[in-house]
Amino acid sequence: MDIVKVVAVGLITVIATIIVKQVKPEIAMLITLTGSIIIIILSIQMLQGVFGSFMSIFNKTGVSNSLFVPVLKIIGIGYLCEFSANLCVDGGCNSIADKILFCGKITILIIALPIINSVIDVVLELL
Repeated sequence: MDIVKVVAVGLITVIATIIVKQVKPEIAMLITLTGSIIIIILSIQMLQGVFGSFMSIFNKTGVSNSLFVPVLKIIGIGYLCEFSANLCVDGGCNSIADKILFCGKITILIIALPIINSVIDVVLELL
């Protein structure tokens, strides 16, 4: 089970960070960053099956593939912004974290506009 690997890496990272933070605080941040990157790589590997499921859903529904790419971008932007903001919070920069999340939400809205327009068009055709 991949989640066991993720939990193990997370716990090892936290323990190493706590131990090193007492001696070298600047290296503790690098340990946290390294552990986070490893967890993201493991998570991406877990997501590979999800992409096939998305393609299956889009093929069954007849929705154009041009809507598939924005959905993936929205998911990616959400995760990237959340991860980056959490790193900023860990580094003590809460205000920067808030701004990253705000910018991410605006970017998601911009990318979602064509999807919203397509949904409205479909609803209007049904009426």
